[in-house]
Amino acid sequence: MSKEKVVLAYSGGLDTTAIIPWLKENFGYDVICCCIDCGQGEELDGLDERAKLSGASKLYIENIVDELCDDYIMPCVKAGAVYENKYLLGTSMARPVIAKKLVEIARKEGAVAICHGATGKGNDQIRFELGIKALAPDIKIIAPWRMTDIWTMQSREDEIEYCRQHGIDLPFDAKHSYSRDRNLWHISHEGLELEDPANEPNYDDLLVLGVTPEKAPDKGEYVTMTFEAGIPKSINGKEMKVSDIIKELNALGGKHGIGIIDIVENRVVGMKSRGVYETPGGTILMEAHQQLEELVLDRATYEVKKDLGNKFAQIVYEGKWFTPLREAIQAFVDVTQKYVTGEVKFRLYKGNIIRAGETSPYSLYSESLASFTTGELYDHHDADGFINLFGLPLKVRAMKMQELKNQNNH
Repeated sequence: MSKEKVVLAYSGGLDTTAIIPWLKENFGYDVICCCIDCGQGEELDGLDERAKLSGASKLYIENIVDELCDDYIMPCVKAGAVYENKYLLGTSMARPVIAKKLVEIARKEGAVAICHGATGKGNDQIRFELGIKALAPDIKIIAPWRMTDIWTMQSREDEIEYCRQHGIDLPFDAKHSYSRDRNLWHISHEGLELEDPANEPNYDDLLVLGVTPEKAPDKGEYVTMTFEAGIPKSINGKEMKVSDIIKELNALGGKHGIGIIDIVENRVVGMKSRGVYETPGGTILMEAHQQLEELVLDRATYEVKKDLGNKFAQIVYEGKWFTPLREAIQAFVDVTQKYVTGEVKFRLYKGNIIRAGETSPYSLYSESLASFTTGELYDHHDADGFINLFGLPLKVRAMKMQELKNQNNH
């Protein structure tokens, strides 16, 4: 009789490598590894050999970079979704598309379970599992780090020893380094000195995608971008697909020390955690998009969009991507993006993105209205009546208070 299959979200790191023999030993499963390429670069080298050596029967490497950019990153950019004023959702945006891929492969292979290596303290377990539950409620989820009765390994040393006992002798080292998550959009860093918010990050050891503003060039660099309906189309006159635009912006932003944030954030599970995020290209793209949006959105739409952007960020952060609410807010955002078309220019200089002008055929900015000389559409006398009505509630209340005060003084 053939064994039941489990699909393992496989990164090639020590944790997920140790999980392969553990799944076989404790559940008797046939382990199918699935590595999702979200643009993490050289981290994927040599994975095939490693997975097979560790006892997996098969390895899928799925490149989802364009799907991630077009269907997950861009809705967040268009919504202006930023969690707690700073975090550009780099890890959060990638989790639902990973969950979707794991489900597709589990279906293709007829697997009964999906396993992930996320810890019991983080947000990722929630994001993976909400995605899987929404797309495949019948598939079992295995989270070794929460199964402390049978997952007894406590440290990297334990995991290396466990692998060795199972005939897997790989060049893992036991030293504790930063815990990182990387994809095309960003890289996050946690652990080591960052565990104490009193410590300044050791940026020289920590940074991967760029340099600190101090080490950035002393000369600024101008960049021009065009957008169509909220989507970036070109950089400096060169048309590219979204993923290539992000890559190009990453190089530019990294070079000029842009997009490094140090944040103490509120995790979904209730604790505060401290991390440093590098999002060079994403920071520029979000800023450029907003620069254009300010020109074309009317005040009332802009106000509601800001509120819904915060809500969208929270939904994505909490792993609720596959929900009617996310779809509904995204539909609202898409309507607002219809006229977010035009060109933006800015200068990158030592961690700053300095505006250098923007134009749009749909600009609501009227020079004759905004200038101090009187235009035809605006009669200064109209402001009298407007202010009287606009300030009426304040005036009525002040009169009432005055009346009461006078009564009490008598």
